[in-house]
Amino acid sequence: MSPDTRAAAAHPGTSTAPRPVEIALLASVFVVAACGLLYELAAGTLASYLLGDSVLQFSTIIGSYLFAMGLGSYLSRFFERQLPAHFLRIELLVALAGGMLPALLFLANAYVPGAFRFVLYTLVLFVGMLVGLEIPLVMRILRRHVALRELVSQVLTFDYLGALAVSLAFPLLLVPQLGLVRTGLLFGLLNAGVALWTLWMFRHELRHLRAHALAGLLTCAALGAAMFGAERISTLAEDRFYQDPIVYAASSPYQRIVVTHGRSGYRLFLNGNLQFAQQDEYRYHEALVHPAMAAHGAPRRVAVLGGGDGMAVREILKYPSVQEVVLVELDPHMTQLFSTHEALAALNRYALRSPTVKIIHADAFQWLQNTQQMFDVIVVDFPDPTNFAIGKLYTNSFYALLDQRLAASGYAVIQTTSPLVARQSFWTVVQTVQSVGLRAAPYHAHVPSFGEWGFILASHRPWRLPEALPPDLRFLSVATLPLLFDFPLDMARVPAEVNRLSNQVLVTRYEQEWGKVAAH
Repeated sequence: MSPDTRAAAAHPGTSTAPRPVEIALLASVFVVAACGLLYELAAGTLASYLLGDSVLQFSTIIGSYLFAMGLGSYLSRFFERQLPAHFLRIELLVALAGGMLPALLFLANAYVPGAFRFVLYTLVLFVGMLVGLEIPLVMRILRRHVALRELVSQVLTFDYLGALAVSLAFPLLLVPQLGLVRTGLLFGLLNAGVALWTLWMFRHELRHLRAHALAGLLTCAALGAAMFGAERISTLAEDRFYQDPIVYAASSPYQRIVVTHGRSGYRLFLNGNLQFAQQDEYRYHEALVHPAMAAHGAPRRVAVLGGGDGMAVREILKYPSVQEVVLVELDPHMTQLFSTHEALAALNRYALRSPTVKIIHADAFQWLQNTQQMFDVIVVDFPDPTNFAIGKLYTNSFYALLDQRLAASGYAVIQTTSPLVARQSFWTVVQTVQSVGLRAAPYHAHVPSFGEWGFILASHRPWRLPEALPPDLRFLSVATLPLLFDFPLDMARVPAEVNRLSNQVLVTRYEQEWGKVAAH
């Protein structure tokens, strides 16, 4: 008969140990619950960063993780003797596998991208199974010290409190301050700390005490070394992925921001997706801004939704009639970077420092719902609809709000992915704009870094060819502007349905079309 079995038989349902042991075990429940949820959040976040479609990635990661936890809970029934020793070993395994999870996934994406999904779900299932083993073993150990009627309520209370703490700290504190790699390693050290505390509490009944102590110290040493070299790990992974040297990298609560610099100049990536390349961004931003601004004639109040890099604002400020530019950008990290980093601010000609520009950090959907301002021109420069959070900004609900804020003589322009690569997606946006009663004038431009890229002019009146453009443009001219509105057969309009909040068909269609390109 094992020690814990003898204790339970001698004093069933009663406390036989000092109160501090009970408190320590319940504190361990708090820590292991927090760590377990953090690994799940880290895997889901990385999957959404690297694979897109955050709803799909989080749903599949959470489902797989919970399944693995259930499997682990089932397997716990086969652990009968030496429960503290089993719990200690599991904590060390969780510390290593869970703590290293973000770093391993970053490296897998950089060095074996074809195997990334396999590595992702293997780690998720393995860590989830180990986490599923933890709480049942703790509960069986606690039966020595806590009355059975109090056991479940106390364990679940501390379990839920740990989950609450990390769910708030993860997006607000941990990722912005430490980044995903260091955050994972920090919580791996917490798991290892629980293992060492277990070693101390049950040292009198553990066999092979020295071996357990050595394993605990080696685990802490490995995680500590990885923590010390976390920046190097991130650099190795991202340099391989982005090819050009990285000059800036940070994780905000909203996205992973990476800026590289190579022979073609600076390039900006958000969640691994290219946003602009210095060598040809002028083509994109001139095509985005000037067909609307010049057609209006004398725009005074302009809104820019997205575009926190300030490049669109740079083009807008070329019009002397502009009295106010309202830039609505969700991520403060973006506007701060492109207004304070000298080299990047120089790219937008210090546009974000202009007294004419008012910066508002808010969700554009909510801002449109709440503002009463009217605008002569609205520039919509969001990332492509890779997930449902961004996809809502391409719905008929969003364009109905846009319609309400657009002056009768005004123009809105919307960046709208590639009509060549994602033809169905492009015309879905056109159909959605028209569904709210706005006129839509689609056009396209060739940007070498992206290929053929599409835009849509939305207005209450027909678009007219402007008589003049600002003098210092490098791409557009009055003579060539009509060519942008001519679509060859392989980009011509195809039937498409309206993208609604209730269905978000655009996100699915976009993923399918661009997925075919990635597959080749």
